Amino acid sequence: METQIKSEMNQQKEAAPSYEEATKAINDRADKYPSEIQKTILDEIDKSTSQHNAHGLPLKIGDKAPNFLLKNAIGKEVQLTDLLKENKVVLTFYRGTWCPYCNLHLTQFQEVVFKLKSIGSTMLAVSPQNPDESLNMKEKNDLSFEVLSDPGNKVAKAYTSVVKSSNEYVDLVSNGAGKAFKDHYSDESNEVPVPAVFIIEKDATISFAKSEGGDYRKRVEVKKVLDALDS
Repeated sequence: METQIKSEMNQQKEAAPSYEEATKAINDRADKYPSEIQKTILDEIDKSTSQHNAHGLPLKIGDKAPNFLLKNAIGKEVQLTDLLKENKVVLTFYRGTWCPYCNLHLTQFQEVVFKLKSIGSTMLAVSPQNPDESLNMKEKNDLSFEVLSDPGNKVAKAYTSVVKSSNEYVDLVSNGAGKAFKDHYSDESNEVPVPAVFIIEKDATISFAKSEGGDYRKRVEVKKVLDALDS
């Protein structure tokens, strides 16, 4: 059985989607935006990168993962320690449904979610969005794993950096999303987490902790997560 699982794992890794390849189309579209929009985006990325690089991830491999209790897309409370009684947890932080990079990244995790389950791992995605927007994220991308709401980024601040978006960037997102930025969230702080991925073992020890810096366009490849689980 163990040999079969490892064989299937290797096949899944070979077939794992490439985030870098998939973002080329998104980046190509962004390159065609008017110069003032591109400047707003690049200014936001520069600020986020500078802030994140100054501190890095608060949690490292070998640390104990802080417990949390958050509501899922239908308002049901989900607690980390309860999940760890059954499986290890793959935890990712994302910014919002309005972010095409977030949608892409979570969709790619969905592509391997059944493989994650088969090797004893539970997938979780966390953002500061309210439950209605978490539900929107699930339905929009046909996600079968839990998408949790973290009001005020209380959990995110324990795991990764949190960046306050500029007014210019908030206006840009609001215009593109067709609704006010604040309507996605439970507060008006305009703060979003720097995307990051963690693997949490059943004893709550963190065995994988990685972000690709404050540039939200870059994300941890799914294959790297599968490699870490395999090792």
